[in-house]
Amino acid sequence: MTEDIHKGGGLGGAGDAAGLAALVSRASRAGKGLPPVESWNPEFCGDLDMEIKADGTWFYMGTPIGRLPLVQLFSTVMRKDEDGRTYLVTPVERVGIRVEDAPFVAVEVDVSGEGEGQVMTFRTNVGDVVEAGPEHPIRFVDEKETGGLKPYLLVRGRLEALVARPVMYELVDHGEEIEIDGRAMFAIRSKGEVFPIMPAAELERRSR
Repeated sequence: MTEDIHKGGGLGGAGDAAGLAALVSRASRAGKGLPPVESWNPEFCGDLDMEIKADGTWFYMGTPIGRLPLVQLFSTVMRKDEDGRTYLVTPVERVGIRVEDAPFVAVEVDVSGEGEGQVMTFRTNVGDVVEAGPEHPIRFVDEKETGGLKPYLLVRGRLEALVARPVMYELVDHGEEIEIDGRAMFAIRSKGEVFPIMPAAELERRSR
């Protein structure tokens, strides 16, 4: 397979995004639900000149992929492995791609219910709909450069969505002080899970 990718017979040989999409579509039987990429164990075939920018824009060979259906197709065969790298995977090939931050962006949230029955449902830029909870946790990372926070939602496998800033503000509006392991935390709830944002004392300090 490594030979194929350099000779143009595999994913790396596609001349444009549409050609690459045709190969992915045939290999993954696209359109029949998410392919079982976690169960595939193909040979590594090299790196592909594809990058996902922090704002969620996909580039192939230095050119933005403007068609959402193509991006959605590629996202269905994406996988992040234990080595921390992100790949496009078919039953016969695994090629590396670059991800500037997270592969997805959570662009919308709907909050229903209250208290322990509250559910936060997110929509990503590629059309995934995910309910935050035990299987899809939210984590908050301190952004040292700005002093702010970056929330991430686990979408599937090891793939996360960076929560867009307007959506993050909505999350904060639903935050509450909750005691976790004897410590007062500012946190949010979804599907019975509590996701800490920061210590309540730190929030008070930042609010001054």
